[in-house]
Amino acid sequence: MNKTLITLGLTAVLSLSLTAKDTLMMATTTSTDNTGLLDYLAPKFEKDTGTTLKWVATGTGKALKMGGNCDVDILFVHAPASEKKFIATGYGVNRKQVMYNDFVIIGPKKDPAHIKGMTPSTALKTIKDKEEKFFSRGDNSGTNKKELSLWKNANVDAKSASSWYVQTGQGMLRTINMAAEKGGYTMTDRGTWIKYMSQKGDSNTLEVVVEGDKTLFNQYSVVSINKEKCANVKPQLAEQFTQWVINPQTQQTIADFRLLGQALFIPNAGK
Repeated sequence: MNKTLITLGLTAVLSLSLTAKDTLMMATTTSTDNTGLLDYLAPKFEKDTGTTLKWVATGTGKALKMGGNCDVDILFVHAPASEKKFIATGYGVNRKQVMYNDFVIIGPKKDPAHIKGMTPSTALKTIKDKEEKFFSRGDNSGTNKKELSLWKNANVDAKSASSWYVQTGQGMLRTINMAAEKGGYTMTDRGTWIKYMSQKGDSNTLEVVVEGDKTLFNQYSVVSINKEKCANVKPQLAEQFTQWVINPQTQQTIADFRLLGQALFIPNAGK
């Protein structure tokens, strides 16, 4: 009887060990999560590799801190200058670009500041001069970093501004909703904007007012965490995901991810 129980117990343990899946921990920006891209990719990654992908979606600044704290195995982020600084610290390795979209400035359809079609610098300076409401994420995310760089290009110190400049401390979708509720402007990546439009439908009160400038380019990349700095990370799984996400088949899968007939991200690995 005891031998039978022991045998059954060992069989169960062996069965669990054979079926248990490796898990890759990722820190990523909110846009890859809010748009549904990772929900779309994760089961395909698991099917192809047997590895489960788990992630925490936050601003790029916080994602980089998670990497520096050795809390994750890989980053999927969109602030190239900050990513390169992170790599210079020794914590990040093997940065590979994956895809891009662009940033857009959105605002009420009636466009109270009359900025539609302007360059980003002129549009932002006009918003400031007219003291129209502008909603900033204010969270050190990749989008927030880009937004602040555009204010700098416009020679405007937005953070020292008064009541017209609102730092939400929220993610992108919540910030867009706040702008819509208050009749203000904000800046978002196009993928999240398309997601927002798909959710709001005919009730959407916002539209794109500034787009197409080269300064609005938005590159997404993966960065692995260096095992020499973080003994607990899984470099093999990070490399597995990196090679998977940049291979032509997955790149086509990203291109095929669409809402409202529009591509949310454009693959550009190896370019």
